[in-house]
Amino acid sequence: MVSRNDQSDRDTGDHPFFDLHQHGMVRVATSTPKTRTADIDYNVDGILAEAERAHEARVDLVVYPELCVSSYAIDDLHLQSALLDAAEAGVARIVAASADIDPVLLIGAPLRHNGRVYNCAAVVARGQLLGVVPKSFLPNYREYYEKRWFAHGREIRGMEIAVAGQAVPFGVDLIFAASNLSGFMLHVEICEDYWAPTPPSTQGALAGATVLANLSASNITIGKSDERHLLARAQSSRAVAAYLYCASGYGESTTDLAWDGQGMIYELGDLLAESERFSLNAELCIADVDCERILAERARMQTFNDAAEAAGRPEDSFRTISFAFAPSDGDRGLVRPVRRFPFVPNRQHKLDEDCYEAFNIQVDGLMRRLEATHAKSMVIGISGGLDSTHALIVAAKCCDRLGLPRSFIRGYTMPGFATSDHTKSNAWKLMKALGITAEEIDIRPAATRMLEDMQHPFADGEPVHDVTFENVQAGLRTDYLFRLAGHHSGFVIGTGDLSELALGWCTYGVGDQMSHYAVNSGVPKTLIQYLIRWAVSTEQFDPTTDEVLLSILDTEISPELVPPGEGGEIQSTESIIGPYELNDFFLHHTIRWGQRPSKIAFLAWHAWKDAKAGLWPAEFPEAKKNEYDLATIREWLEKFIKRFFAFSQFKRSAIPNGPKVSAGGALSPRGDWRAPSDAVADVWLKELRDKVPESEKLPDAR
Repeated sequence: MVSRNDQSDRDTGDHPFFDLHQHGMVRVATSTPKTRTADIDYNVDGILAEAERAHEARVDLVVYPELCVSSYAIDDLHLQSALLDAAEAGVARIVAASADIDPVLLIGAPLRHNGRVYNCAAVVARGQLLGVVPKSFLPNYREYYEKRWFAHGREIRGMEIAVAGQAVPFGVDLIFAASNLSGFMLHVEICEDYWAPTPPSTQGALAGATVLANLSASNITIGKSDERHLLARAQSSRAVAAYLYCASGYGESTTDLAWDGQGMIYELGDLLAESERFSLNAELCIADVDCERILAERARMQTFNDAAEAAGRPEDSFRTISFAFAPSDGDRGLVRPVRRFPFVPNRQHKLDEDCYEAFNIQVDGLMRRLEATHAKSMVIGISGGLDSTHALIVAAKCCDRLGLPRSFIRGYTMPGFATSDHTKSNAWKLMKALGITAEEIDIRPAATRMLEDMQHPFADGEPVHDVTFENVQAGLRTDYLFRLAGHHSGFVIGTGDLSELALGWCTYGVGDQMSHYAVNSGVPKTLIQYLIRWAVSTEQFDPTTDEVLLSILDTEISPELVPPGEGGEIQSTESIIGPYELNDFFLHHTIRWGQRPSKIAFLAWHAWKDAKAGLWPAEFPEAKKNEYDLATIREWLEKFIKRFFAFSQFKRSAIPNGPKVSAGGALSPRGDWRAPSDAVADVWLKELRDKVPESEKLPDAR
């Protein structure tokens, strides 16, 4: 089963941007071929048929099951010379046939060396047998009797083995590295090896391998599939790597056992693809793994380097076998799930749990701050927009959990020159529905006086709605809130979110950048929208509150600081700084993974170019399922880079306390993100302009 994000676009031509290899990715696959017990020729035919299919799918690496050349469940036939001769000849036949096949093939076969039989993985590429890796740990319990037939290979290092007259590297100390694709470094282990307390692949990863492959037989029993997932997910996460697992399937002997042919591909703990189990047909499970992302995570995670040093620097003792493979260039699409909303929980079966955690991280942080300050009230400005709405429901839940009356919260709506009746009405409805202490302060007289004192043209009746005009209103609201907090022995709850901090879309100092506790500072706009929907769908509050929340979700995002135009159009935040769904995508891949702009654009294009492709978060409104072409993505990414790297860091460097919510990152200088306030964005802008075409419709496209 092939798990695809989308297919290649014929209009993209040959621009390097569209080639996944240019972004450090490798197309890998697990294959469960057609097999017949102990029938070498039939099995080799099945292996080569799948190799051809992988070649057509433009795959770079194929992992087959353990002992797939001979079959696994053949017991004492492993010690029959005729079968061993045929298995060796079968490997030689695969090597010869691979000369015209692009992908590297990992083949399982029983091979002899110095009077012993080893359970081996043969690594084959473009007509060459690159090396042979023996199985380290042989199961000999319950249904397994491998020590009856095989010798373990745990201590084999620096040796060679003769296969069909050719001497090749042999041992558990082998790393296979692509000389023409930086970052593609492969380690191989076999079945039981990854059930061991110390899997050999751990050493392989510490030696530099980014892709860990497991050729497995592994008969199926109830619950064993979950165990395999647990091990593969844990190993890919702990070893900071991609992990490919391939088990034997239909065609193995069922004398006493059964086989399900499970194939799966994990990367850094994320499941990228999984095959159909119990299939009667050959299975090819394909995904594109990101070796560059793996290496970047290792560079970021100093514990990985410390572990390599503590293990005696395995890279110094492992042998690296270099090979050049011949992948086809150009746009081959992307066979990889790319989340449109990387900050939004996407595990469908655990959606409620994930949203519960996100919401309660904020609630818990606010509870602790409230107890520490001994405040007599919480003061918050309510605009009828998303951010203040979410901060208010967090505060309401905080009161509920602490046994405080919701009247403890003092909410203020503060209409200005552009406040609409709709948002003001929603603000009042929400405050009443939640039962907080609600008041209104019209800031227009104070703003008018300040503009007069400043001799601003607006005070003389001119329609000048510049930054000063906006900041006077934003600053007055914050000034009022701080004075009110002092007056009522309380503290100000900040409503600004992570997305606004990333873009600098907040008024510095005496403005919405400042508060006593920034409860939303770790939550991006897309997650706030989703958490409000979750609060409604899980009935966190009463139906009256839910009705107001849904109305607020359907309101255009606007700071409402500039009066409507002649045609009645309101000030739209997203028309100025770009769609928040794109900005949050850019932000995640920038701060969590440190990816270059061209790669972010590549991923965003595949994620957003077709609204009908890929997965959307559960219950996401159909009307809001947008799509963007490359030109649009490039335009907004350039603006994001300017704002994030060159403009807004000084605001982030002085933000108040607030809880980190998402593993995707936070922007507090005391937490995830540390950066100079006077940096420039030239490096990122140049990379974007040099590497990303202005459109997917290239002049030379055919």
